[in-house]
Parts: sequence; structure tokens; C-alpha cells
Amino acid sequence: MKIIDIKEESIKLNLSLSNSMFSFKEMTTSIVKVDIDDGKSIQTGFAFNSTGRYACGAQMRNRFIPRLLSASESDLVDDAGDIDTKKALDVMLVGEKPGGDMERSVPIGTIETALWDAISKSKKLPLYKYLSQKFPEYNSTNRMFCYVGGGYYDVGKTINDLKDEIKKNFENGYRLMKIKIGGAPIKEDIRRVEAAIEAAGSADNIALDANGGLKKDNILTYAKELKDFGLSWFEEPTHPSNFSSYKEFISNYEGSVAGGENLYSTQDYLNLIKYGGFRENKDLLQVDIPQSYGISYFNEALIELKKNNWNVNKIMPHGGNQMSLHVACGFGLSMCEAYPNVFGVFSGYDDEYQLDDGYIDLSDRPGIGFEGQNELYRLFKDIK
Repeated sequence: MKIIDIKEESIKLNLSLSNSMFSFKEMTTSIVKVDIDDGKSIQTGFAFNSTGRYACGAQMRNRFIPRLLSASESDLVDDAGDIDTKKALDVMLVGEKPGGDMERSVPIGTIETALWDAISKSKKLPLYKYLSQKFPEYNSTNRMFCYVGGGYYDVGKTINDLKDEIKKNFENGYRLMKIKIGGAPIKEDIRRVEAAIEAAGSADNIALDANGGLKKDNILTYAKELKDFGLSWFEEPTHPSNFSSYKEFISNYEGSVAGGENLYSTQDYLNLIKYGGFRENKDLLQVDIPQSYGISYFNEALIELKKNNWNVNKIMPHGGNQMSLHVACGFGLSMCEAYPNVFGVFSGYDDEYQLDDGYIDLSDRPGIGFEGQNELYRLFKDIK
């Protein structure tokens, strides 16, 4: 089995949405196509670098793709002759200085995830089943609880519009929704939270996401004002790497907190749970796998986290897409997020998937299953 070609293309999202920190108006993303020869036929894998990170094709073309394409067979394959994604990761990291992970973890992780798609197609297995074979120590499943992300700030969007959005998502089968916070004055934000709880029927059906946007002069006010609401969790109240601020927020908020989607290395995750005040069996660690060096690296991170008493049932991936869904099922994680009809063609899952009281059952479509997302698959097929 060998890699024969890798291509990247930048796509602009063209969205007016915003969270507490920025608008998605100028946001781009990289889509990747990887061709491998498995000795019988050519298999093609796809991936994209999620939404909320700009396209990173320059790093791919200048460093990581040439390293893979020029590597020897022994540098890339395992004893069975299959491409070893951990070896591919190591090849891409040649010459890279420790630290500054995000600049390379996103392009590397995207390519590595596309490799998993191609390899699992070669095995005629959906990715989650292939992961269960490669990593049998985890409790793989084909059924995953999915919460829905939304509640963005948008031009002309009212509180009633937010309530309608929540009601529609619950009518479509979701049972937990995460909304944005921190992008409006605190009194208005609290009214939004109260309206969201009313629309969802219960506070534990609502989670909040500040995208690291709360400020030094208001973060503890948010913690104290919302601590008694009984919300499912409060995500990224502060800067992703400000562990002392996380710790202070948690001590004042007391409820469940989530974070980690904007951290990109195992050491970062360990620092968050060690120094950020995170509590075992209460708080949630998020990792965006395709943006954090990919799936092989994620497995290594899980091993180190387990040594520090962090269980996989308190890890949920960031990224409401097919990639994160398969990883969540393959590793038996706690839940996965979904973003239907939010990020254009990059939204949601397989067009045929139906929610069952908050749960989604994965099909046996080989690989990640982008072929079941018709509009997105058309983009992938057109990569030149």
C-alpha cells in the first residue's frame, strides 16, 4: 500500500454568523484528497480542517505533502504492508521544532484523517469499525448521542428567533443544544439563556459556549449569575491556555465546564486538566481530532490522559462532522456535536441519517462516509 497523490483546495464559507470573538464572514477551510494504491485498486480519502480554522494549504504544499510523497515504503507501511498512520505522522513531523503546534497540527491532522478514510475504504469498513480493530481496548459503538450546536449571533436575529431555532432542533430529534454566549451585554445574554431554557423545556437541555471570549472584568459575573441555572455545561469561558482563569471560573461557577478544542498537543490537554481546575467525572475535555495531528495522535493522547485518571467518558470531540462522529464511535467517547444547516456544505452528517431521541446510528458505508453528504462530496470530487 502506498500514497500516490495528495491535493488540497481552499474553500470560502461565505457566512454572516458570529460568536463572542469573531464573524465567519472571511472564514476559509482546506479540503483534502488523498489517493492510495492498496495493490488492487486506487482508494481515495477525504477530509477538511473543520470550520473555525482558516485554510492551511501553504503548509501542506510546502512541507507535509512533499515529505509524505518522497518517503520510502519502509517509512510508511506496517508489517502487513498497510500504511501506518503513526509512521505517516512521524514523517510529516520531520524537521518540526517542538511547540507552536497549531501552525502544523491542523494541516497534518487533516491529511492524516484523509489517510484513515482511504485505508478504511481499502478494508471495506466504516472508519469506526476499522478503529475498533486497530484500537480494541476502547468500547467502540455504532450509536452515538449527538447534541446540536447553534444559537449564534447574527444580523437581525432576535431572542424569539433563537427560541424558534431551539424548538426546531428539538422537533428534529435533538435533546441537547449548545448556544453562544459572551457576544452581547450580560443582561441580554442572560435573557437569551432564560429563553433558551424555556424553549428546551429544561436547563440541563442547554449548554453554553463563550468561545474564550469572556473578559477579565465580566468573567466572574457570568460565573456567579449563571451558576444556579443548572445548565449542562459552560464551554470555553476564557482564553484556551489561561489555566488559572479556568480554575478561578470553575471555583465560582461550580457547574460542569468544558474546554480543549483550541489546544493542539497532549501536553496542552494535560496542563488543562492538571492546572485548569478540571474535575474528574464532572468536566468535559474537548479535542478537535483532525485539527490536533489526527487520529493516531489522539490515541496517544488518550493513553497519557488515562495515566492522569481522565476517562474517555469525559472526552467529547469538537467538530460536528462525519470525521468527529466516527472517531467518537470508534473510541467510545461520551457524545458528539452536530451542526446541521449552520456551515453550509460542511454542516451535519450523512444526508440519510435520522435522529432517534438524540442518538444517531452509523451506517456501514466504508470510510468516513462523505459520499453520503452529496453537496460536500461534490466539492471533494472536484479537487484538482
